Amino acid sequence: MKVNEAAHMIGVGRTKLYELIASGEIEAIKLGKSTRITTASLHGLVMRQREPK
Repeated sequence: MKVNEAAHMIGVGRTKLYELIASGEIEAIKLGKSTRITTASLHGLVMRQREPK
């Protein structure tokens, strides 16, 4: 999905989403000049955040 869609889905801004991509917490792929976020990586992020510490 597009960066804006992914950011909206998890309730963060574009800048924070790009930080999560840079840190490796979210997987992104490049299609030409476009960046796309895998839904599996968003799901994984949410599940990791829900785990008790």
